[in-house]
Amino acid sequence: MNTKVNSMKIAPFLALAVTAVAAHAGAAELTVEARVENLSRGWAHVNYEVTGKPEQARQAALLAAEADSLVTEFPNRAEPLVWDAIITATEAGAKGGLAGLSLAKNARQMLEKAEKVNPTVLGGSVYTSLGSLYSQVPGFPVGFGDPAKARAYLQKALAVNPTGIDQNYFYADFLYRQGDMAGAAAAAQRALAAPARAGREVADRGRRAEATALLAKTAAARKT
Repeated sequence: MNTKVNSMKIAPFLALAVTAVAAHAGAAELTVEARVENLSRGWAHVNYEVTGKPEQARQAALLAAEADSLVTEFPNRAEPLVWDAIITATEAGAKGGLAGLSLAKNARQMLEKAEKVNPTVLGGSVYTSLGSLYSQVPGFPVGFGDPAKARAYLQKALAVNPTGIDQNYFYADFLYRQGDMAGAAAAAQRALAAPARAGREVADRGRRAEATALLAKTAAARKT
């Protein structure tokens, strides 16, 4: 009888403990999502509002360090890895040269890890970013650039998010680099028609400016 009474007394405390653990897990989930959002906003600022390559590289490195910490803290989440890679790739572009190529390789490795965790996370950003890297990095023997891989990844990204601004812009950029001006123009138009993203106003504005500039380049190329 005492055992029964004790069990009855303990049960409510167990229920409270389980509720507390669940609440803590929920708070942690919100925390990582909020921190990922901060990374995305920080990246947009560095990529579109910071002027001068040296300063852009410096600020990207600082932001990448924050992303590294988030990856370490949440090793089973793909989102921090993706943003760490995107920020690192931006630092690579700002630095250029061999240092930039080394950073681009690091970004690729992060994206490959994220692909194993959740390949379609963030609307296909893993595929978009891998496709962009394979498109823009020099090919062998200097770098790992590969147009076939770039096309495959970018098409996977579009399969995940066919109306996304980034997915369409980077496919347009790839087609332009491959000399397909008509295809590039069509993809750039789709990027410009992409729906706005809440909380991503700086990134959307910057990407639309890039898509507009790319569309103008395709028009000029088709006239010559």
